[in-house]
Amino acid sequence: MPMRARDRLVKRAFDLVVGGAALVVLAPVLTVAAIAVRLVLGRPVLFRQVRPGRRGEPFTIHKLRTMRDGDGPDAERLGRFGRFLRSTSLDELPELFDVLRGPMSLVGPRPLLMEYLDRYTPEQARRHEVKPGITGLAQVNGRNAVSFEDRFALDVEYVDTWSLGLDLRIIGRTLVSVVRRHGISQEGHATAEVWTG
Repeated sequence: MPMRARDRLVKRAFDLVVGGAALVVLAPVLTVAAIAVRLVLGRPVLFRQVRPGRRGEPFTIHKLRTMRDGDGPDAERLGRFGRFLRSTSLDELPELFDVLRGPMSLVGPRPLLMEYLDRYTPEQARRHEVKPGITGLAQVNGRNAVSFEDRFALDVEYVDTWSLGLDLRIIGRTLVSVVRRHGISQEGHATAEVWTG
């Protein structure tokens, strides 16, 4: 069942309360991580990229930078420090600001690349009926180790079955996944392969 206007208001209130509290609690961790990025990788500390939000509308996502400058392969530019940031999901912490700003939610389909928009089937494109999230149903069911097709199916399942209880369960499972560092990357890739449709 598509999310109603009232559901979106409830979800937004949840994002503001929980996201705001998380940002306050994690501010010292984010500060230390940002200083470490500045010392190890230099400027800029933040990685910014335009991604599709709800209805495919573009927004700028913010993460801690994990790669060195250069033209080498991602695995080489990532390095040990970048891999640590990604494996612990510390690089995702600035997305809490994107949640508070409004284009993202704590839970929802992960925002991928703008160039993927015209590659989705009509069913897969339904993942954009809700705001993208820091974590989602696909992320707690394998993250990057799951095929794109299975990931999109889980995203659409989330759209069709959303509830506040589901968001709470996904957040709880996300905390476990972060501790266990499951599904950080696809086999043979620094993170995930490029999806060609």
